Amino acid sequence: MAVKITTSQILKLAIPAIIAGIAEPLISITDLAIIGKMDGDSTNALAAVGLVGTFLSAIIWTLAQTKTSISSIVSNTLGENNLDKINQLIPQVVWLNIALGILIYLVTAPIATFIFTLYKADGEVLSIASSYYQVRALGFPMTLCAFAIFGIFRGLQNTSWAMIASLSGAVVNILLTLTLVYGIDGVIPSLGVMGAAYGSLVAQFVMLLIAIYFLYKNTVFSMQLTFWKPHTKLKKHILLTANFFLRTVAINVAIYLSYRYANSYGVAQAAAHAVLMNVWLFFSFLVDGFANAGNAIGGKLFGSKDASSLRYLANKTSLYGVVMATILAVICFVLYPFLGTRFTDDPEVLDILASTFWIVLLMQPINAVAFVYDGIFKGWGEAPYLRNLLWLLTAFVYWPVLYLLDFFEWQLQAVWWAFFAWMIGRSVVLFFKFKSKVSFMEKDIAV
Repeated sequence: MAVKITTSQILKLAIPAIIAGIAEPLISITDLAIIGKMDGDSTNALAAVGLVGTFLSAIIWTLAQTKTSISSIVSNTLGENNLDKINQLIPQVVWLNIALGILIYLVTAPIATFIFTLYKADGEVLSIASSYYQVRALGFPMTLCAFAIFGIFRGLQNTSWAMIASLSGAVVNILLTLTLVYGIDGVIPSLGVMGAAYGSLVAQFVMLLIAIYFLYKNTVFSMQLTFWKPHTKLKKHILLTANFFLRTVAINVAIYLSYRYANSYGVAQAAAHAVLMNVWLFFSFLVDGFANAGNAIGGKLFGSKDASSLRYLANKTSLYGVVMATILAVICFVLYPFLGTRFTDDPEVLDILASTFWIVLLMQPINAVAFVYDGIFKGWGEAPYLRNLLWLLTAFVYWPVLYLLDFFEWQLQAVWWAFFAWMIGRSVVLFFKFKSKVSFMEKDIAV
């Protein structure tokens, strides 16, 4: 069977998805860079904002599975040429996301101090983290609404609209955060850490407005609920979301454990880990653009049972992902002596970063392979398989490696070697599972 997709089609989806995907981690990493350079003792603020940034990214990563599930349904339906059958599903998914965002805020904001105590934050770090989170968390309903719309766009094989919305929000965040954190003499008072929180909140609102504009202008869908009877595919969406959610909970468990161990090593180790984790998430979301392309196109090809094109898609997206990850790692390696100073002037934190950051760089090509195949499996709707895989790897690879290396007092390096082993497991298992599944599809078609 002839391959029915081209490299240009992949890149047309991947490049905008890369830019769109980094908006949320870029907001967090911008806050880190600006706050880390505030006057006075900024180490506690850096540790607190880094912790919240990672926690927010973890929650959003988890809740963004609603985007993945609606994208899978839309792309599968597009491949089947039945797009008109999901008109009523779209507003139900969007409003379900808004309700979920409100629920998450109401559950987590009042107990923010307790949540960050579980990460072993205390003293000034705990106080700053709680206040900062309670403002940032107001953006959950807006972010989840935007994510649902972005998932619709991706299912329609378009990532440019999400890119424009996300990039606009990131620009607004940088400008507002700089202004509100430091202030303008005689015009705007310096708000410090809380200025970064308010800037981020406005940025999320801007992203949502632009997303809604594109939904109404460029698609046949809307947010208007015309009747209350659940769409026949709403149950599938909820089940996919639930399984994707449980899959991502396993990721959050790994991140949670990393912070418990890092915080137990002291404030300097916690601050360094906060920087490394946010950089790792930024790299992950960046390379994840190729996974998003695999998700969108893979779902469509799966709907049309095109095995040859699926092989081509996997080969190309993984190749480009590895190349991008390698380029990122090389650039950071060249700039290695200067990167830490973008976040802090604390010599102890800088020493810890210098001794650990190379592990984060080394794993980037491995991450790319894992993310690309993970994206393709999401497009296929293979939520239960991905859920089980992540939990097994977290329980039997990540945690044992972390526990063993912590026992030998490797401290922060123990955390990042555990992540490295975890990512190797993900990439290897998904690679061979993909080959097996596509081979089975080809045999089924032949029969």
